[in-house]
Amino acid sequence: MHGKSVIKWHKNVNGKRVVDALIKNDFNAIYLATKDEVIEFIMKYVKVGTKVGFGGSMTITDMKIQDKVDAVGGIVFDHGRASSQEEAVSIAREEIFSDLYLCSSNSITLDGTLINVDGMGNRVAAMTFGPRKVIVVVSVDKICKDEAAAFERLENIASPMNNKRLEKPNPCSKTGICMNCKSQTRICRVYSIMRRKPMTTDITVIIMGESGGL
Repeated sequence: MHGKSVIKWHKNVNGKRVVDALIKNDFNAIYLATKDEVIEFIMKYVKVGTKVGFGGSMTITDMKIQDKVDAVGGIVFDHGRASSQEEAVSIAREEIFSDLYLCSSNSITLDGTLINVDGMGNRVAAMTFGPRKVIVVVSVDKICKDEAAAFERLENIASPMNNKRLEKPNPCSKTGICMNCKSQTRICRVYSIMRRKPMTTDITVIIMGESGGL
């Protein structure tokens, strides 16, 4: 097999393995190889007037889902579009009561555990309770062997890159790894480990075969 074929095979194998683990953990889960397939899946849930909340996911934003929701007459709640911190907090509250909530996960383990870190806690709150439907899109690049490796990914990849993206003056924006800082602008404040689907929340986890997000 050629290099690209081997990479595709490996992504498919690991992606489908995680899907099987998620299903055993009571989640709805599906493996979709491409971003176009993910977009098509998500947009089936959006109609005129559907309230769609966005959890600050670069995976979702890069697919321009917000624009697609606007185009079909859905209602977008995206605190990332806010012009002030006060407005962002207000919109984040609206997101929790959306019909459909879209987000990603910072990492996911081979045994189907979702591990995340938030600044405000709005995303991990909405992932577990509030919206009528939650869809979590996770690239195969975020699959980790176990919880220890997942936290290493948070500290060495996701958190430093998000700090840099948001232009936060925290130590990891310079060092590229977590320094467990005490900064007032620290965005790593609320940690979540989701080992099984929350009892009353309708969650679908999409494992995406293409790279995406941080």
